[in-house]
Amino acid sequence: MAMLTITRNVRIEWGQCDPAGIVFYPRYFEIFDAGTILLIEQAGGMKKFQLLKAFDFAGFPMVDIRARYLRPTRYGDDVVIETAATEIRHSSFDIHHRLSKDGELAVECFETRVWVGHDPKDPEQIKSKPMPAEIVQRLTQA
Repeated sequence: MAMLTITRNVRIEWGQCDPAGIVFYPRYFEIFDAGTILLIEQAGGMKKFQLLKAFDFAGFPMVDIRARYLRPTRYGDDVVIETAATEIRHSSFDIHHRLSKDGELAVECFETRVWVGHDPKDPEQIKSKPMPAEIVQRLTQA
């Protein structure tokens, strides 16, 4: 099944790098998190803060993440990042990010997230809830 994919160009900034000028690995997770938000915003047709209100949910926290580092990226590099949903279940979904430099895959990241709302029994807690059908439909229509 084809899924919605977003592609964005990113320039590696100095603050994302270690003293050697190579991207410090946790910074990739920040870059990829931004891609996940952009993907969901595109599927929802509005910014995240508007989505939270429109669909009465509390977010989509990460429950699993892993990455493969194949090639370093450095300060000033222009990279291309592709982000796509790869599987959508009842309330959880998988995202795949591919960061390429000069046409070659440098880093790929795999996330599992859960669509959550406030627990009706305890509003201080969160509880998984089904992803809205219209979001699922837009994510699965590439």
